[in-house]
Amino acid sequence: MAREQARRIATAFLPAQRFGNRRDYYYSRGKLGSDPLYPGVLAALEDAPAAPLLDIGCGLGLLAHVLHQHGSALAYHGLDIDADKVARAERASARAALPHARFTCVDASAALPAHHGNVALLDVLQYLPAAAQTRLLHESAARVAPGARLVIRTVLADNSGRDRTTRITDMLAHLVGWMGTRPRHYPDAGSLRAPLEQAGLQLRMTPLYGNTPFNNWLIVGDRARVP
Repeated sequence: MAREQARRIATAFLPAQRFGNRRDYYYSRGKLGSDPLYPGVLAALEDAPAAPLLDIGCGLGLLAHVLHQHGSALAYHGLDIDADKVARAERASARAALPHARFTCVDASAALPAHHGNVALLDVLQYLPAAAQTRLLHESAARVAPGARLVIRTVLADNSGRDRTTRITDMLAHLVGWMGTRPRHYPDAGSLRAPLEQAGLQLRMTPLYGNTPFNNWLIVGDRARVP
């Protein structure tokens, strides 16, 4: 995203006190300014129907802020297993006056709430074992309404140089404490495609490298409209 766009969103994560902790401010500003994720997701959702969006593994809820800044009126429901992140997401959402956003602390690998609309699953899958990934893909696809869309960003295991770079970087990030949870299993294209196509979604898979060395891909699954 453009530097000024990233800065405006990040201000919602400034601490209430002058000398408070600014980690979320600097994280969100850096993430929005360098990661091709959000422009990719915006493009994927551009012509999606105006159905509610379920953001599984939402973290600080940055997607809600990005959608709001771009004029989207989608009702947004963010889920995350980290209760502290959910609380911080709620505070930033209130500060930015996001009228359509709400957040819930949920372990998405165990259960998902009822939903009928669009679904986002961004940078989540590699932190789950293979069997749990398949279950979550089925559960996510089941919540995509006719005409709506599932948007996934994930690393793909393909034994490429980017794949190896991603694995090494993730391991180092976990060792130094930057990444609290280590990756459990990197999915390959086949293990993603099979459950989603079985669930009736039509898939498009495109690289989302940006200016990074990582093997990130954008997977978009459309459910056909009811005649």
